[in-house]
Amino acid sequence: MDCALMRLQLPSWDALHEQALVAAGNEYPDPVEAAGRSRRSSRSSWRIARLKGSLDKTVATLQMELAATRSVQEEGSPLAVALHEAQPRKKVFVVIGINTAFSSRKRRDSVRETWMPQGEKLQQLEQEKGIVVRFMIGHSATSNSILDRAIDSEDNQHNDFLRLDHVEGYHELSAKTKTFFSTAVAKWDAEFYVKVDDDVHVNLGMLAATLSRHRSKPRIYIGCMKSGPVLSQKNVKYHEPEYWKFGEDGNKYFRHASGQIYAISKDLATYISINQPILHKYANEDVSLGAWFIGLDVEHIDERNMCCGTPPDCEWKAQAGNVCIASFDWSCSGICKSVERIKDVHAKCGEGEGAVWSALF
Repeated sequence: MDCALMRLQLPSWDALHEQALVAAGNEYPDPVEAAGRSRRSSRSSWRIARLKGSLDKTVATLQMELAATRSVQEEGSPLAVALHEAQPRKKVFVVIGINTAFSSRKRRDSVRETWMPQGEKLQQLEQEKGIVVRFMIGHSATSNSILDRAIDSEDNQHNDFLRLDHVEGYHELSAKTKTFFSTAVAKWDAEFYVKVDDDVHVNLGMLAATLSRHRSKPRIYIGCMKSGPVLSQKNVKYHEPEYWKFGEDGNKYFRHASGQIYAISKDLATYISINQPILHKYANEDVSLGAWFIGLDVEHIDERNMCCGTPPDCEWKAQAGNVCIASFDWSCSGICKSVERIKDVHAKCGEGEGAVWSALF
């Protein structure tokens, strides 16, 4: 080897650093200039962080749309069939599905008489604010039964149903939830999708305003997060037949949103739609939803304003200027005797008719 090469010395780190400063025209920076540059750097870092969050959501959305496109290309996939049969999707802000049953006509009427707009106002809410509200229901096990015809008649009167390709049944709520999100994604291109029970009071303006605070984030799961016990005993409410999967007796479920009301972002709803056939259904619908997200990079947002109590709880909060998003009784998993009481809840805890129209989001 050439001795000259052996004698070559690499420059020291200090020398390299000095060369870099000289190259940048900043060999001996002025302290005042350096301080100003530091402040500008801090502002730039904040802007970059904000931009990164927006880009993360954009990338996540594009990834889901790509997966959806691939799913559509697979002949016979649920999303492919839905999109093939549907009209072009309308862009909206949020789709709210009110879970209801054949026997719940009085509950639906009580919701229509309180927090859910009717007729032209319902259409105006969709067109001007991008808020879609529908009762969601499947069909009976018998084709064209009297139950189905009753819903047909009610829908002709109110035009506020989203009909699902699903056989109704209390023990099929997990399957119904999957079908709702898949159907809603195929029909509307929304930023958020919400499921709520028909015995819960909702303030639409507060709901929309709260969701809007998270619209720049990807993979959002919002609700009252809880972790209840896994019930292995048979013949009890909320019995979990697959209790053994959750470890030893006395264990609790992973964190998940309580089933009365929750919201998910577009990318998560699309994920459910694409993977509907292989998503496992547990006995309890809210546990199933949490299980579908537990292995994903999802942000769980514990929003306690989505689980206020009925008066006096929500009334006191409203008087203090902290209007609730949703109100119900934990003891009944909804408003106890909601048909009789929801008007009183609305009168004392409602945000006012003009709130949703003046809400900025």
